[in-house]
Amino acid sequence: MSDQRFSAERTAEPTDEPSGIRLQKVLSQAGVASRRAAEEMIAEGRVSVDGEVVRQMGRRIDPSVAIVRVDGGRIELRDDVVHLALNKPRGMLSAMSDDRGRPCVGDLVAGKDDRLFHVGRLDADTEGLLLLTNDGELGHRLMHPSFEVPKTYLAEVPGPIPRDLGRRLRDGVDLADGPVRVDSFRVIDAHAGKAMVELVLHEGRKHVVRRLLDEVGHPVRRLVRTAIAEVKLGPQRPGTLRPLTRPELGSLYQAVGL
Repeated sequence: MSDQRFSAERTAEPTDEPSGIRLQKVLSQAGVASRRAAEEMIAEGRVSVDGEVVRQMGRRIDPSVAIVRVDGGRIELRDDVVHLALNKPRGMLSAMSDDRGRPCVGDLVAGKDDRLFHVGRLDADTEGLLLLTNDGELGHRLMHPSFEVPKTYLAEVPGPIPRDLGRRLRDGVDLADGPVRVDSFRVIDAHAGKAMVELVLHEGRKHVVRRLLDEVGHPVRRLVRTAIAEVKLGPQRPGTLRPLTRPELGSLYQAVGL
């Protein structure tokens, strides 16, 4: 009888199983590579967890809290986080709702995820790349001026363009709310009294590109944001959404130090 009781007690003891999910499985589920290829990446020292390079195959992690990088780029492991790129059409408000019934960004994501928000804004007359996410930390950092995330714009303005305009814009122009300078400037095309110019700057002040070009005598006729850091608008059609690719998301994390 005592032997039977002893056997039952042993069976009831909790097992000492390691917690977490194997790293190679996490990488496979995140779409980085097949499990076998992920194992090769780990063996080659290309994968780090919380800043430490991992080479052993048995490493288990909690994907909800661990920070995993492959070749230096952070991998998003959370399955409840959304990162979208929108090509905002002209005339659409950068708002999740509008009490006057005007077309707004929120119309495009209605019913998808009520936690989504737009990262920064474009005025109604400005077209182009706008990011939407429910990732609060990433969104906050992308909008905060201290991280100086570069943004690229194409602007149609009256021509001709003076040869020294790029230097003036790089040196800085005084606006009513303080000076602003561009990181780079170039003329893409110019003919028949108009020009297409490209500007890169990390400013986020309201209407800053329009005010800047107006101040130097070239008021904007059309404005399109074509890139945020390494995320590019490309051939995406106006009014459409797409998920960010893994390299694009990694570039945003890198730009804001996450």
